[in-house]
Amino acid sequence: MAGFMEAALERVRVARARLAAAQADDDAFEEAQAAEELEDALRVARDHGVRVDGAGGR
Repeated sequence: MAGFMEAALERVRVARARLAAAQADDDAFEEAQAAEELEDALRVARDHGVRVDGAGGR
């Protein structure tokens, strides 16, 4: 399960970085896609009991 937890946290981290980059670039389309990816990554983590608080969870 540790491997899944690490992968879930990495997915959240990457999605957050992508969202921040899109916001910095003022790219509305990329921002919308990144926000959807982040929401999905957070949902999957939550559904499987992975705490993302330390990763800046919503």
